[in-house]
Amino acid sequence: MPKPPDTPTLPPAGDHQRIVDLRKALEERYLSYALSTITQRALPDARDGLKPVHRRILHGMQLLRLDPTAAYKKSAKVVGDVMGSFHPHGDQSIYDALVRLAQDFSLRYPLVDGQGNFGNIDGDNPAAMRYTESRMTDVAGRLMEGIGENAIDFKPTYDGSDQEPVVLPSNFPNLLANGSTGIAVGMATSVPPHNVAELCTAALKLILERDTTIDDLIHRERPGEPDDGLVRGPDFPTGGVLVETRESIVQSYSTGRGSFRLRARWSAEDKGRGVYLIVVTEIPYGVPKSRLVEKIAELLLAKKLPLLKDVRDESADDIRLVLEPRAGTVDPIILMEQLFRLTDLEVRFQLNLNVLDRGTVPRVMNLAEALRAWLEHRKEVLVRRSQHRVDQITHRLEVLDGYIIAFLNLDEVIRIIREEDDAKASLIAAFSLSDVQAEAILNMRLRNLRKLEEMELRTEHKKLTDEKARLEILLGSDKRQWGEITRQVEALRKAYPLIGEDGKPHPTGGRRTNFASAPEANLDDIDYAFIEREPITVILSEKGWIRALKGHIDEFDEKGFKAGDRLKLAIKAETTDKLLLLTTGGKVYTLGGDKLPGGRGQGEPVRLMVDIEEGQDIVDLFVHRPKTRRIIASSAGSGFVVSEDEMIANTRKGKQILNLTGAEEARLMVVATGTHVAVIGENRKLLLFPLTQIPEMTRGKGVRLQRYKDGGLSDLKTFDAAVGLTWSDSSGRTHTRSMADLTDWLADRAQAGRQPPNGFPRNNRFTG
Repeated sequence: MPKPPDTPTLPPAGDHQRIVDLRKALEERYLSYALSTITQRALPDARDGLKPVHRRILHGMQLLRLDPTAAYKKSAKVVGDVMGSFHPHGDQSIYDALVRLAQDFSLRYPLVDGQGNFGNIDGDNPAAMRYTESRMTDVAGRLMEGIGENAIDFKPTYDGSDQEPVVLPSNFPNLLANGSTGIAVGMATSVPPHNVAELCTAALKLILERDTTIDDLIHRERPGEPDDGLVRGPDFPTGGVLVETRESIVQSYSTGRGSFRLRARWSAEDKGRGVYLIVVTEIPYGVPKSRLVEKIAELLLAKKLPLLKDVRDESADDIRLVLEPRAGTVDPIILMEQLFRLTDLEVRFQLNLNVLDRGTVPRVMNLAEALRAWLEHRKEVLVRRSQHRVDQITHRLEVLDGYIIAFLNLDEVIRIIREEDDAKASLIAAFSLSDVQAEAILNMRLRNLRKLEEMELRTEHKKLTDEKARLEILLGSDKRQWGEITRQVEALRKAYPLIGEDGKPHPTGGRRTNFASAPEANLDDIDYAFIEREPITVILSEKGWIRALKGHIDEFDEKGFKAGDRLKLAIKAETTDKLLLLTTGGKVYTLGGDKLPGGRGQGEPVRLMVDIEEGQDIVDLFVHRPKTRRIIASSAGSGFVVSEDEMIANTRKGKQILNLTGAEEARLMVVATGTHVAVIGENRKLLLFPLTQIPEMTRGKGVRLQRYKDGGLSDLKTFDAAVGLTWSDSSGRTHTRSMADLTDWLADRAQAGRQPPNGFPRNNRFTG
């Protein structure tokens, strides 16, 4: 009989424990944690660009009346109030957030005006909160503008004892102007700072033209026309130079995702006598200067910067990093390109416009959507503030109507107040007053009776009535509301202009990050600059083993080869050279002199470095010399002239230069100098013809050099007609024949030729 399945053990009766599905419980709790992290910590609100901790800090400072014109107060006071009333977290995390709001190298437009040590661009820590003082800046005041006029909603604080703002009124495009970074659960945000004047211009364009595209919001260079003032790209507080193309910037802003390539700003200072220094005056955003200098010094000690001699930090209030080149002949562009590759003098700042839409839904916005979110919020704030003002005016008009009645009947009002038991009810009954009017009359001080002049009351009444009428027209017209928003945005742009009255960039509103194209620098020259230049002797064995001995050596030990192997080629080169290797398959491979194995041991097989096809052997190995021309020829006697620059291969697979058919093989490759070519075949027939008869190509089969009945090409040599043809025999003797002696062998290419002169080597080669 099968055993019945186990049944869960139930808790004893009266026990309050319960059985919970662990998976379901973990999913619920993790989802709750993730949502809390996303909405309450990591992602900013699209409307005011703030995270809760920053919003609470500014709200706490506003309650402490730390306006831009007020006296400073201890940061510890601000942190304590925020922690006790609004932010239930550690004081250090709150202070760190406050410090960042005060750092002009972290925020493009700081929200806190700090007094004391708030850290520096070197990465040094700020002083403790008990030593520093703070207050709000003008930008923070703009973010708080109208907060007491029912402009935004409030919610209970964490303990329910107070109220805190859900979002700030934000008369400032803080999300894009100051940027934001954060890592949530399963998502992150990274928004670079921008120039507020450019954002205002783009916002005004969106208001006027609802169908504006991202391309329309990005500045377009128009020679001869005034600057349109639209968004150029990020504007970092530490300046620097952006080397992104407009097309790349438009693509990033259109999708809300991308990156911006930011470089340090530098210049060369001429010291005379061919000596110069490179001075870096601006470094990329978010890079600690001290760590940058340390990194350059480490690379210098590790000999990874052969073009650089020294680095010095001569910074005071401004940044000044001095880079001293190894010699005055070093190209400064090549040196800087090398540093950009290896250090944080160049960084990529990511764009991920992932924010909370209306404070609830996280999503990635593009530039236009982010600006519209701010503008829609500003419109909502405008409507709420206007309605709040209408309600205030309505209440005041009601009170003024009561005051006028009281003024006109002052004696009777005084009598009722003095004699009646229920003065309020008597006033309401006698003059048909409202409860509000009667209460206002009763609360009026006696000293105010002398000011109750009818003309003053009626003047105030008319002024408020006109204001109420204007506000009601505004509330009833969407067009007028956008007109008022336009006026506010224009006022903001005027407060932070790009250009000051003196014609120079405005100290606060002027653009700090400029744009430039990356300097044209040959990548090969940059790679070359990374290599320490040293002489080497490259050894290639018959079986294809290669190694590099230090220095230039003429004699070699046969013990350096494996059994049955021997020397094939020995080439004197330098570590900065490129070596070109030709195989019988007509392919040319490229080897770096600095990448070759050292001289200890027997080296390594070339086939481990490049992908030489099966069945192919090495024909030749030589040092690449730019602009040098060579003749490449096949065993069948066909060939052409090719430049060595066309042979450089960027991959292990090499580059096909000579096309072959059937059993043909690449036979040789010689330098094309002089005026004539001498070709000898395996049939011992010699032919001479002008070098100009061989075409120059980059790839192909070429033309026939010599015609054969039997065999193929044996050897080829170029020479100058004025000097004559030279060869050496097996005994080492050198033979030279002038062109007058070689008339019988001189013809056009593709001829058969004839037997060589007496004394020509029997191996049919020009070297015996």
